[in-house]
Amino acid sequence: MDKNKTIVIDEKTPLLMLAGPMFLELFLNTMLNNVDTLMLSHYDEYAVGAVGNANTIMFMMNILFNVIATATSVVVAQYLGARLYDRMNMIYTLAVVVNLVFGIILSGAFCAANPFIMDFLHVSPQMRPYSMIYIYIVGGGGFLSAVFNVMLQILRCNGYTRIGMWVTFAINIVNIVGNYLFLYGPLGFLKMGVAGVAISTVAARFLAVCALIAFFYITRTGRLALRYLRPFPVKLLGKMIRIGLPTAGENLTYNLYQTTLLSFVNAMGNDAVNARAYCNSLIAFAMIFSNACAMSTQIITGHLVGAGRSDEAYKRVFKTLRTSMPITIALASVNAILCRYTMHFFTGNQHIIALGQMIMIVDIFVETGRCLNMTFVSSLKAAGAYIFPLIMGIICNWGLGLTTGYTVGVLLGVGVAGIYAGTATDECIRGLIVMYYWYKKKWLGKSVVDRTDAIM
Repeated sequence: MDKNKTIVIDEKTPLLMLAGPMFLELFLNTMLNNVDTLMLSHYDEYAVGAVGNANTIMFMMNILFNVIATATSVVVAQYLGARLYDRMNMIYTLAVVVNLVFGIILSGAFCAANPFIMDFLHVSPQMRPYSMIYIYIVGGGGFLSAVFNVMLQILRCNGYTRIGMWVTFAINIVNIVGNYLFLYGPLGFLKMGVAGVAISTVAARFLAVCALIAFFYITRTGRLALRYLRPFPVKLLGKMIRIGLPTAGENLTYNLYQTTLLSFVNAMGNDAVNARAYCNSLIAFAMIFSNACAMSTQIITGHLVGAGRSDEAYKRVFKTLRTSMPITIALASVNAILCRYTMHFFTGNQHIIALGQMIMIVDIFVETGRCLNMTFVSSLKAAGAYIFPLIMGIICNWGLGLTTGYTVGVLLGVGVAGIYAGTATDECIRGLIVMYYWYKKKWLGKSVVDRTDAIM
C-alpha cells in the first residue's frame, strides 16, 4: 500500500466531506429502487409486491455478506488510524477472497431454499411466480454484492466516498435502461417482465464491481494478490469473524424480525403488501441523511479510536446527532404531509393510499428512533464494541417490536400501520439504550488494533 496516497481522517475532517457523497449515493440507490417500483407498477401491480417480498430476502442475504464487509470497515479504519500501513494488503485480499467464496456458496443456498422461503412468507399465488424468478436471478448473482460490499468499505475507509456515488449513478442508468428494454422497449416482445428487471439488476452490479476494483488500483489504495495470504492469516480471519458475526448478527436478527412482520402484512391482503412496498420506497428518503451521517461518523470514529484518541471520538458522535436528528425528523414529517400526493405516482387505488397515510404518520417516530440507533450503533461497532448492539437488537426487536406490532396490528385490528407502530417502539427504546451506553463510555478499551500480534 502507498501510504503517501492515504487520505488523513481525524476529528477535524468535515462531516459533509464524507457524508455528502454517501448521501448522494444512498439517494441514488433510493431512486433506483423507486424507479424499479414505478416501472413495475405500470407493468403489473402484483409484480410490485412480489419484488418487495423478494427484496426482503435479498436484504437478508446482503446482511450475511456483511459479516466480513463490516469487519473490514472496522479493521481497516482502525489500522489506518494507527498508521499500520504494511498490514493493509493482507486485510484487503483476505476480505475479498473470503467474501467471494462465501457469496458463491450463499447464493446457491438461497436459490435452493426459494420454495421454502415463499411458504414461510405466505406469498400469495398471484405474487409467488414473480418473487421466485427474481430470487433465482438476483439471488444467484448475489456473490457480486458480496464483493461490491467489501470493495466499497475499503475505499470508504480510505476516504474515497465519492466513488460510491459515481458508481451508484452509473448503475442507476444501466438499470433504468435495462428495465425499459425488457418492459417497454425493443426486448419487450420477450415478455420477461420481472425476469428482465432482475437481469438488468445483476448486469448493473457486475459493472459496479469492475468499476470499484479498477478504482482501487488506479488510486493505488492497495493490491489484491493471493501471495499476501501465504501463510494463511488464520488469526486475522478469526478476528474479523469475531467482529463480523455479532455485527452482522444484529442486522440479521432485525431483518428476520422484519420478515416475520412482513408475514403478518401478507396475511392482511395484497393492498396492505403494496402499501408497505410503496411506503418503504418513500420512507427511504427520510432515513438516507441520517444513515449517511452515521456511516461517515463510523469511519471517523474508527480512525480516532485506532489512533488512541477516544475523547475526540466520544464528542464527535454527539456532534453528528445534533445535525442528523432534526433533519431526519423534518424529512419524515414532510413525507407524512405529502404522501397523499406522492403515493399517486405509484397507484390510484384509494384504499392503498389511505393505508399509506397512516403508515407515514407512524414513520415519524420510527425515523426518530432509527436515527439514534444508526448513529450510536455504527460508532460502537467502529470502537470495537460489537456485542452490546447485538444483545439489544435481539431483546428489543423480538421483545418489543414484534409483540407490539402483532398486538396493535393484528390483535387490535389496526392493520399495517400497527405493524409499523411496533417498529417505532423497538427503534425508539433501543436507540435510547445504545445512546446511554455510548454516553457512559462502556466502549472504551475495545479497540481491535493490536501491534503485538505476530500475524498482524
